[in-house]
Amino acid sequence: MKMLAALCAGLILAVAGARAQPKPLPDLLDPIRTKHKLPALGGAIVTTDGLAAIGVCGVRRAGHDEAVTDNDLWHLGSCTKAMTATLVARLVERGTLKWMTTLGQGLPDMNMDPGWRDVTLEQLLCNRGGAPSGLERDGLWGRLWRFRGAPTEARRLLTEGVLNHPPEYEPGSKFLYSNSNFAIAGYMAEAATGTAWEDLMRREVFGPLGITSAGFGAPGNPVSGDSGADQPRGHSAGVPLEPGPFSRSDNPVAIGPAGIVHMSLADWSRFVTAHLRGAAGLEVRAADGTPFLTPESWTKLHTPPAGGYAMGWSVATRPWAKGNQEGDTGLVLTHSGSNTMWYCVTWLAPERGFAVLVTTNTAADGGRATDEAASGLIRYWLNRRPDRP
Repeated sequence: MKMLAALCAGLILAVAGARAQPKPLPDLLDPIRTKHKLPALGGAIVTTDGLAAIGVCGVRRAGHDEAVTDNDLWHLGSCTKAMTATLVARLVERGTLKWMTTLGQGLPDMNMDPGWRDVTLEQLLCNRGGAPSGLERDGLWGRLWRFRGAPTEARRLLTEGVLNHPPEYEPGSKFLYSNSNFAIAGYMAEAATGTAWEDLMRREVFGPLGITSAGFGAPGNPVSGDSGADQPRGHSAGVPLEPGPFSRSDNPVAIGPAGIVHMSLADWSRFVTAHLRGAAGLEVRAADGTPFLTPESWTKLHTPPAGGYAMGWSVATRPWAKGNQEGDTGLVLTHSGSNTMWYCVTWLAPERGFAVLVTTNTAADGGRATDEAASGLIRYWLNRRPDRP
């Protein structure tokens, strides 16, 4: 095994627009990685100007020597949800869908319990659509694992399986976190466009934001024997899992719109920067120079209809996030993601103009470790930039 110092890339500062070479920051990540016995840990800080700091440490696979790099790909789990909601916002602005499009309107050819017909796209994306938290009824989850058809057909199978039964609760009456809500919303987008969700994501979100490393499922190519891993591996019970179609290295593609995206930290930072700017009331432009979304759409994405969950974001307040303008409340947008083999979390503080992202390639203690790392990055940035509200 290589020396630990050689495995840790360190947190590197690269303030947007600065001409000086990036300088290493105090090592915030590796002590946390070691404490929680993680294979690898990565983190980034972004501002409204873009990526400000990035660092990774550890190995791609437990028991092997391949060190992670700044360019490696990380599975983002349920942080995919905000990406799907962003896709829908783009389709709404184009008039392809409406926030109030109902399941009955969007899927007119599908048999469904009458209780679903008036459920809106907005309710689904705010996890208030009535979908159950699990998919075990009638063996649906097992069938989704075994399904070998096209991803869009897998999402239709999920949607039919859920809508065949009455809603879990009166739609719109309460919040219940559910991958199914987002999977169904993704299928509605597919039905409205005739295009697979994966292709829609590339066309409407990744491409316009300059994201080039994004993919779906566990990243990398499978290897055998002593061959080196080309990307980090997710881990289950401490064992690295090889990626591949229909492997157990990720959840079934049926729940793709809820949680199967992977990308580099730098590209995830591009997505988070867009939402940070949108929440701060700043313009976000697509790669072609056109506005990515209107201010009204950003507000819709970040405003919970009730309670604390908006469209792929938990919304709360924190004292450290409070700006110095009249009316500032300390608004934060946050979300975590895990497919039980990876873990990540992001915190956005629009009033302070920055956000942090942290990810690891194991879920074992991953939640506590990424929270600890996020807190460390927040403290670091606030202490370093007290002049920047």
